[in-house]
Amino acid sequence: MPEQSNDYRVVVFGAGGVGKSSLVLRFVKGTFRESYIPTIEDTYRQVISCDKSICTLQITDTTGSHQFPAMQRLSISKGHAFILVYSITSRQSLEELKPIYEQICQIKRDVESIPIMLVGNKNDENQNREVDSSEGEATAKKWKCAFMETSAKLNHNVKELFQELLNLEKRRTVSLQIDGKKSKQQKRKEKLKGKCVVM
Repeated sequence: MPEQSNDYRVVVFGAGGVGKSSLVLRFVKGTFRESYIPTIEDTYRQVISCDKSICTLQITDTTGSHQFPAMQRLSISKGHAFILVYSITSRQSLEELKPIYEQICQIKRDVESIPIMLVGNKNDENQNREVDSSEGEATAKKWKCAFMETSAKLNHNVKELFQELLNLEKRRTVSLQIDGKKSKQQKRKEKLKGKCVVM
């Protein structure tokens, strides 16, 4: 199946069990499952409207383990935007994002022009919290990315997370156009830019 130019690829990374699939399924299907089923790699499509055109949001839900480094590299090189998920109940899951973030920097080079969201999931489990939201914010600041806490279970900030990711793309595209010279990638971005509404 040929990929259309208005396909917008979002890749979701994070340790096993932090709720990546739960976030994606909650967003795409509006469902939540209690049981944990490890993911190898799933791709979901969600149609969204950007200005007056329709884009397809292609969300790749990656494996939580580091068994497939080649798949991870491929996902990064093809991705347009990234969601890095940790669980607020696991400090370890935040630590595990560091090498992934570093790999995104290595492959994508100019990270500041790429929408990246650091997401602390499971904020419905405050009593088991190991990572303070201020710590999440500090990490996001250090990585020059946006930050949000979510709960796939309670459907808290899930739609907002994807909406914000698209808003980041729009803001960056606008700020990139000032110098007048446009790269191929930017011309492509312009096709994508505009008001993106998650439906």
